[in-house]
Amino acid sequence: MVTAAHPLPAHLGPHPGPRAAAVRHLGPNWYATVMGTAIVAGAGAALPFPVPGLRPLCTAVWALSLILLVTLLTARALHWRHHRDRARAHLLDPATAPFYGCLAMALLSVGGGALAVGRDWIGVRAAVLLDAVLFTAGTAVALTAAVAVPYLMAVRHRVAAAEATPVWLLPLVAPMVSAALGPSLVPYLPAGQARQTLLFGCVALFGLSLFATLLMLPLVFARLLTGGPLPAVLVPTLFLVLGPLGQSTTAAGKFAEAAPGVVSGPDGRGFAVFAVLYGVPVTGFALLWAALATAHVVRARRRGMGFAMTWWAFTFPVGTCVTGAAALARHTGLAAFDVLAGALYAVLVGAWLVVGAHTVRGLVSGELLAGPRPAPVAPRPATARTTSGAVR
Repeated sequence: MVTAAHPLPAHLGPHPGPRAAAVRHLGPNWYATVMGTAIVAGAGAALPFPVPGLRPLCTAVWALSLILLVTLLTARALHWRHHRDRARAHLLDPATAPFYGCLAMALLSVGGGALAVGRDWIGVRAAVLLDAVLFTAGTAVALTAAVAVPYLMAVRHRVAAAEATPVWLLPLVAPMVSAALGPSLVPYLPAGQARQTLLFGCVALFGLSLFATLLMLPLVFARLLTGGPLPAVLVPTLFLVLGPLGQSTTAAGKFAEAAPGVVSGPDGRGFAVFAVLYGVPVTGFALLWAALATAHVVRARRRGMGFAMTWWAFTFPVGTCVTGAAALARHTGLAAFDVLAGALYAVLVGAWLVVGAHTVRGLVSGELLAGPRPAPVAPRPATARTTSGAVR
């Protein structure tokens, strides 16, 4: 991964060299590593109770996510320059195109982490600037993906309802990440119209993502109930459903915290009421889905499910549930949400360590950046292929 991130030497010209060749099969799904790392820092900073020594560790993890982001942006630039055939294949592959939502969420999560913990190292001014740049870029990519990917699925991909997977949610969840992280920038804008515009813009992004998710989620649930278990490689993606649930709860809490001084009168107080009335039942459903997804993962693991990049679905979505539970803890004062946030954060850190170790091992061996293997003559139900080979 590090080798693939260095710019291509100028003397190599337009022909791919060893470094460019190494990123030929690097798909947009790799941005999940940035998201999964950044959320460890952001969720740790959001915990509703102090943990001695945790904040410096979170800051270090955020710095790692920033390095990963820069590395992947460079590597993906090489990919687009030298392997446009593969890049086009990714866009035309219904199993891979939704992962372009991960680019938006990677930009947004690193930007949000800069303001949450990165400011301890780079200073508040630099953190605000970095967050503003990444928030703007991430939101633009999120909105583009939320429109472009469903359009491609309808016009070019020609997918069937029986092929629905939680991966389809990725481009639709990205605007919700903007909605959850944007309110943190509100205090740094001039009072009045600027603050109100950003806050209500985030509320609009909240609605955009929420209703789009509500349209897509029934397809995923129906496919799961009527089509049988997902292929083993895709079973971890069931955890992606937690993303819009936890992130929307987080966003509602952030609206309530940003509203005082920005929205006057009962409208401002209404945000606090909404944060609780919306967040509590959604968190209940998130816990139900987490139990269902865990049962599927245990079943698949017992049947030989091996590591794949889809295991990164165990990180970011769980992290959004941590921040959602932490928001409810602040707004309700209930110790139960403190316990829930702490327990989920322990799960998040454990998952990140395991998945990170497997990813490093796969990079060192070269397996994760290798091209797709030839499909067997009689594929087993437990395997899944994509035309681009980006999801393995």
